[in-house]
Amino acid sequence: MLQKTQGIVLHSLKYSDAYNIVEMYTDTSGRASFVVPIPRSRKASVKAALFQPLTFVDFEADYRSHSALHRIKEAKAVQPFASIPYNPYKSAIALFLAEFLYRAIRKECENGPLFAYLRHSIEWLDECATGYANFHLVFLMRLSRFLGFYPNLDDYHVGDYFDLLNACFTPTRPLGHSSFVGPVEAGFVCRLMRLNFETMHLFAMNREERARCLSIMNDYYRLHLPDFPVLKSLEVLKEMFD
Repeated sequence: MLQKTQGIVLHSLKYSDAYNIVEMYTDTSGRASFVVPIPRSRKASVKAALFQPLTFVDFEADYRSHSALHRIKEAKAVQPFASIPYNPYKSAIALFLAEFLYRAIRKECENGPLFAYLRHSIEWLDECATGYANFHLVFLMRLSRFLGFYPNLDDYHVGDYFDLLNACFTPTRPLGHSSFVGPVEAGFVCRLMRLNFETMHLFAMNREERARCLSIMNDYYRLHLPDFPVLKSLEVLKEMFD
């Protein structure tokens, strides 16, 4: 059945000399896999350049219930990026988030609020000129709300620990496991969770503090998502902002 929809590119892999396999998060069917022909001419209806990390694509695909791979017939960019491909810092963030989302989002079912959150966040990053050094941290912390393990911030008090395993703040050091962070870092995590994209520039951190928060969030996701791997782009992103 031919169906028109929109998607956000998460991952692209060469399947053969004629086709790529592209993973996208779509607004109508959640995460889905597509077979995309490699263009042989400038007049091809599907351009390879469309399927860069986090690109918004408006496309028509042949959905078949018995197949895990759907064939894309036509595709075009919904809104070409103005800055992400041309800014090395934003490009590094986009590559990291695309890899992160590719590993973190596994459900195939539709989730309109999650799609809207992803689109709004990516558009904000593309349009923002300054003050986005904490973007990936705030993005990941808010993403956990959609995946079901966002902690209750009302339980936080100054001096608490952050129990990563049980996704909660606690006044005493957790017993029985070592997956927690101390009061200072727990305070950083709580403050970042209370920020949004418009206010995050008010929270000044140096590169070491930002890298540590990113490591905490990565560990947090690895605890709550089975088989979540070490991301190749993680170390690159840690070195980008000072």
